This record gives sequence, structure tokens and C-alpha cells, in this order.
Amino acid sequence: MKLRGRVLEPVERFSEILFGLIMALTITGAVSVAAADRLAIRTMLFTALGCNIAWGIIDAGMYLMERLGERGRNVLSVRAVREAASREDAHRLIADELPPLIAPALQPAQLELIRERINTIPAAELRSRLTRRDWKGALGVCILVILSTFPVVIPFIFIADARLALRISNALAVISLFLCGFLFGRHAGLRPLTTGLVMVGVGIALVSIAIALGG
Repeated sequence: MKLRGRVLEPVERFSEILFGLIMALTITGAVSVAAADRLAIRTMLFTALGCNIAWGIIDAGMYLMERLGERGRNVLSVRAVREAASREDAHRLIADELPPLIAPALQPAQLELIRERINTIPAAELRSRLTRRDWKGALGVCILVILSTFPVVIPFIFIADARLALRISNALAVISLFLCGFLFGRHAGLRPLTTGLVMVGVGIALVSIAIALGG
């Protein structure tokens, strides 16, 4: 029974940007600057943007599936609590749905209050369906993935020297990976500086593997 405050949580937003950056880096990193002409660069730009648009749409669809699955699981949990053979069984079911660090801190009286509130939920709300909020979240996921392409490809649009553009693009990508990792770490309860550096290393490693495999 998970409560959601924002349409997209900070960790979700930074994760989507990281995925988009890695996808774009895979395309730009595969370009041979020494042999590239303007046509090749333009093709690379359209490829990077196209891949991230496609990935944004797919990721948005996966987001909707996750929300629908989460909501369905919540409905099943509510029904299980209502149909529990005893209060103790209902309390155990409620505790199982709570975060491991929180559940032990709740007393039986507090669990009983939650059980009573669950019993007041109207039957009409016990349906697995997508809401307007879910569709907004999916749109946000798609937009974030697409926008994450631009720090990587913008240098190729405004700088004629492909070699210089690639160096600036790589620098912007590394900075973006670090910032996303840093902010991800802050909101995930990790060490921001360490997480930022790890994200840079992981991003570069994943891009290298993808390029080596022909991705």
C-alpha cells in the first residue's frame, strides 16, 4: 500500500535522465570522428534523437504497466486485510506491506487504526485502473528521456569541427552523469559525491560495452 506524493519522484526523474544520457552516448560514441562528414554527423543526430524518442515511448509504457501492477497489488492487499480471519492476521498483512524499518515501530493499536481505515475504503475505489496522474507521469518519463539527448548532441549542431564537438559532447555527458548521480544519491540516502562518481564510471562502462557489441 504505497503512497505517492509527486507525479514523478526525484529518484525516478534522475533515473530516466541517466538512461537517456547513456542511450544518447551509445550513439555518439560509435561515430568515427576522423572519418565522419556532415552527412554522417546529421545521421548520428537523427539516430540519437530517434532512439531516445523510441526509448521514451517504451519507458512510458513500462511506467504505466508498473503503476497498474502496483495499484492491482494494493487492491489485493486491501481485500486480503478485509477478509482476514482475525485482527491479528489483518495486522500481520498490514505490517508485511509496510517498509521493514517502519513496521516494527508500529504497535497493535496503530495497526488496528490502519485496519479500520482500510475497512472504510469504498468498494468503488477497489479497482485497478490508470488515473490522469499516471498518464501525466508517463508523459513526464517520455519527455525526460527525450530531453536528456540534447546535452550530448547540441555540440554537433553548433560546432563545425566534429572532433571538437565530440570532446565537448563527452565533457557535457560526463558532467551530466555526475550531476544526475549526485542528485540521485542525495534523494536515495546515498553518499552524493560517491554516487556521482560511480554513475560516471557505470555510464562509461555501459556505453563501452554497448559500442563493443555493436549497439
